Amino acid sequence: MAKELATQLIEQLQAAGVQRIYGIVGDSLNPIVDAVRKTGGVAKGGIDWIHVRHEETAAFAAAAEAQLTGRLAVCAGSCGPGNLHLINGLYDANRSGAAVLAIASHIPSKQIGSSFFQETHPDRLFNECSVYSELISTAEQAPRVMHSAIQHAVALQGVAVVTLPGDIAGLDAVAPTPAAAAFRPATLTPDPASVQELADAINAAEKVAIFAGAGVQGAHDEVIALAEAVKAPIGHSLRGKDFMQYDNPYDIGMTGLLGYGAAAEGIEDADLLILLGTDFPYDQFLPGTRTAQVDRAAQKLGRRTDVDVAVHGDVLPTLAALMPLLQPKKSRRFLDAMLKKHDRLMNKAVGAYTRKVETTEPIHPEYAASVLDQVAARDAIFTADTGMCNVWTARYINPLGTRHLIGSYLHGSMANALPHAIGAQLAYPGRQVVSVSGDGGLSMLLGELITVAALRLPVNVVVFNNSTLGMVKLEMLVDGLPDFGVDVPDANYAAVARALGFHAVRVTDPSRIEAAYRAAFAHPGPSLVELVTDPKALSLPPKIKGAQILGFATAMSKVVLNRGAGEAVSMARSNLRNIPRL
Repeated sequence: MAKELATQLIEQLQAAGVQRIYGIVGDSLNPIVDAVRKTGGVAKGGIDWIHVRHEETAAFAAAAEAQLTGRLAVCAGSCGPGNLHLINGLYDANRSGAAVLAIASHIPSKQIGSSFFQETHPDRLFNECSVYSELISTAEQAPRVMHSAIQHAVALQGVAVVTLPGDIAGLDAVAPTPAAAAFRPATLTPDPASVQELADAINAAEKVAIFAGAGVQGAHDEVIALAEAVKAPIGHSLRGKDFMQYDNPYDIGMTGLLGYGAAAEGIEDADLLILLGTDFPYDQFLPGTRTAQVDRAAQKLGRRTDVDVAVHGDVLPTLAALMPLLQPKKSRRFLDAMLKKHDRLMNKAVGAYTRKVETTEPIHPEYAASVLDQVAARDAIFTADTGMCNVWTARYINPLGTRHLIGSYLHGSMANALPHAIGAQLAYPGRQVVSVSGDGGLSMLLGELITVAALRLPVNVVVFNNSTLGMVKLEMLVDGLPDFGVDVPDANYAAVARALGFHAVRVTDPSRIEAAYRAAFAHPGPSLVELVTDPKALSLPPKIKGAQILGFATAMSKVVLNRGAGEAVSMARSNLRNIPRL
C-alpha cells in the first residue's frame, strides 16, 4: 500500500527529533493528525499530539520548548481561523530566536483563489513572522519543502511555516524523502583587526562598563574575566539575566523600564561602554558614551545607538582573542563606586519593601516575588507574563546558573506565561515549572487551565491578582494621563482552578504566602496560588527623568480633581517604597 503524504511529512519531523505537535484538530488538518496518531506517541518512539484550547497557546508552547531545549518544536492550525490564531505566538517565537515549525493547513487546493469558506493565504500572512514560509501544491514538491522548512528553522533559529492544503496531505507520497541534514552550529570568529581595535579602545579608556545580553550564553566566566582585567561593572538586559547575573561579583543589575540597581548610572558614567551580545531596544536608556559592540548578527551592530567600535563575531571567541591584547587596569575606583551604589540601591530601595511586610495588606507584590525566589527549586523554570510580572521576576528571581526565566521579552505579548509553562513542563517533565501570571494575562487565555488539568501537568501557576493592568496604568501616569480603562472586576481564580481539579488556594494574608507556595510545589499535579496584591503598587525605572516626574505629577493632579485626594494619597503611600534612594 502506498504511503500517504501526511505520513511522509510526519516521518521527516520524527527524523528531525520532534517529539510533540501542539495544536487543535480541524478537518483540513485531519490527515496530519491521523499520521501523528499512527506513530503511537512518544512512548512508542513516535510523536504526541498536544491538544490545547487556543492555537496561540500552541505557538507559545512550541516557542518555550524550542528556547529551553535548543531543538525544533512544532505547532499546527487548521485552515483559516485555526492557523490565524497561531500568528501572535509565532511572532513571539521568531523574535525570541526559537526554532519552531508551524503547519498551517489550507482549504482544498482547487478552491484557492475563489473566496472559498475560511479562505486566507497563510503563505503570505506569515511572511513577516517567519524565516521561511512556503505553500505545498503537489505531492512531488512536499518532502523538499518540509526539508527546507526544518533546515531554515534550525539554522536561522526562527519560525518556518509550511502551508498544506488538506487534500494534498491526503495524496500518496510519490517523491523520495531527503536525508535529514543534521549539523552542529558554527562558531563565528571575529576579524583580528576588529579585535585589535576593541583592545585599543579598552586600553585607552579609564572607566569601562559592560552591558551583556542573551548573546553571552556560554561565555559567563570569560565575561567575568574581562571585567576583572579592566575593572568594569557588568549590567545586563532581561534576556541576559539567566546567563550573567549569577556568580557575578561585578553585577550592577539591569537597566531599562524593568531595571534595578546601578546599571543605568554604571553604563552612563563610563568612558567606554561595551555591548556584548545584546540588541537592547530602548535607546533612551543607552547613553551617548563611546561605545563598542560585539554581536554575531552584523545587522544589529549600531542599530540602537551609535557604535565607535563594531566587532562581528560570537562573544566567546571574541573574548578569547581579546584578552591577550589587553593591558590590565589597576584602579578599581569606578568599579567600586558602582558596586557600592548598587548595594545601596538593592538594600534601601529594591530590598526595602520586602522586609517587615509580613502583615501588610494588600500583599506587596515585591514581597511575594522575593518569597517565591526563596521557596522555588534551584533548577526551576519560570515563565513570566508581560507587565508587572516581568518586573517582579526580573528583580527578585535569581537565576543561580541552574534556573531558567523566559517571557515574551521582545514581542511583549500578554498571556504568554501559562502557554510557555505548558511547553516547558512537557519538555522537562521532571523539573519544577512556575508560571508567574498576572490576572490580566491569565484571564486572556484562561481556558489553558483546562489543558493543564487534562494533561495532568504539574505546572505551578502563581497569579499576581491586582485587578488592574498595572504596567499600562504606570505608562498612563508617566505620560500625564489619569489611569482609565485599566481596572478589571475582581475574580477568584483559585475557585476556578479548584473546579478544574487543581490544588488551589487564594492568599490575602502575606504571612501565609510561604506555606501556600510550599504546599503547591509539593502537590504532584497542577497547582495554583492566587495572591491578592496591592493594585496601586507600580514599578518605577531605576533612572527617573524629569519628564516622567512631571507626567506623574500632572496625572496625580487630574486624579485628585476627578476622584478626590484620597485616591492620590493611597497611590503615593503604595509607591514611596519604589522610589530609588541613594
